[in-house]
Amino acid sequence: MNTQASIRDSVHSDHDAIEALYPEAFPDEDLLPVVRELLNDSSQVLSLVATVDSDLAGHVAFTYCGIRGQDSSAALLAPLAVSPPLQGQGIGSALVYAGLRRMQQAGVDLVLVLGDPEYYKRFGFVSESSVEPPYPLPTEWQHAWQSRGHLRQTTPVNAKVILPEMWKDPALWGP
Repeated sequence: MNTQASIRDSVHSDHDAIEALYPEAFPDEDLLPVVRELLNDSSQVLSLVATVDSDLAGHVAFTYCGIRGQDSSAALLAPLAVSPPLQGQGIGSALVYAGLRRMQQAGVDLVLVLGDPEYYKRFGFVSESSVEPPYPLPTEWQHAWQSRGHLRQTTPVNAKVILPEMWKDPALWGP
């Protein structure tokens, strides 16, 4: 059964609840430093929240980025979190779809994600081999680097994503 969630842009008063969400959803990862930077950089980030009965139920961020040597626009979908008791009820999907719509409206050509291929294929993501992540990925994560959308015909093989400083910590890109 899907829970009816309302999706909206995050606001400053959501920050404490968003910061509480990530350790709950990812107890083995410390995502708070990058989450805090994402929340404080509204010029480069689309930050959306899902609420259920006015309580924060989930969060997603899309960071605007570029592709080296291209005038194409891109965004990185990350992180995505849903409160554990509400997982599996469509909240994460609602957040991703809302963000993808906003990326399309903003003219973003390509959305990239490092995540579970089984989860993200439902949104039209496929393994990405033409655009390199900012750091080499472990072999077992080969298919986890994915994209949705199409770059222009001039995209060279082995282009590289250009991310803002907040995403330049190699620890965010490996086990």
